[in-house]
Amino acid sequence: MSFDIVCFDCDSTLSKIEGIDELARREGLGEELVKLTDAAMNGEVPLEAIYGKRLDLIKPNRVAMEWVAELYITELVDGVTDVFAELAKHNKVVHIISGGLLPAILPLAKLLNVPETNVHAVDVYFADNGDYLGYETDSPLAKNGGKAAIIKSLHAPNLVLIGDGKTDLEAQQTGAKVIGFGGVVNRKLVRENANFFVADKNLTAVLPYIL
Repeated sequence: MSFDIVCFDCDSTLSKIEGIDELARREGLGEELVKLTDAAMNGEVPLEAIYGKRLDLIKPNRVAMEWVAELYITELVDGVTDVFAELAKHNKVVHIISGGLLPAILPLAKLLNVPETNVHAVDVYFADNGDYLGYETDSPLAKNGGKAAIIKSLHAPNLVLIGDGKTDLEAQQTGAKVIGFGGVVNRKLVRENANFFVADKNLTAVLPYIL
């Protein structure tokens, strides 16, 4: 099956990290927040129950955001640049749809030649001195059902989403197909419910399902 629009999750799909978890570790809050993230990605708690809580604890400032933006790129999943080059060659429209933080994801998107308008993530606000002020609380991506809402807004009948977590499976509610990627985190829930599943650590393993 060939898809016209190809969407990717970011954390544990394009990059080996979970950005918010890394920001937490940087502040010495690692273990507590990793458990919260994992619970949401495994479908044990709703995303909105933990989203604001994590950011209120971390309070990531502009310097922290730039640090994690670099880490996303340093920890790129194997094969990502090859996948995006191949999709460009076939004139596929690519979007990044993530519950992660927009300022941290935009540099990675730029590296992969994804236009800013095709990057859907949760924005963060800073004071003039760079201190954390808050986040985009009304973003659909800060709650369950957000990825389905974004995909619906794209009005694309022939769309696929590649991702690793429960929130990615929500795309199926819109009629989109989901390719579960287990190369970083192999989740039973995703393995059993995605339309296709790839356990390979190299993202190029998804290409036969897309092209």
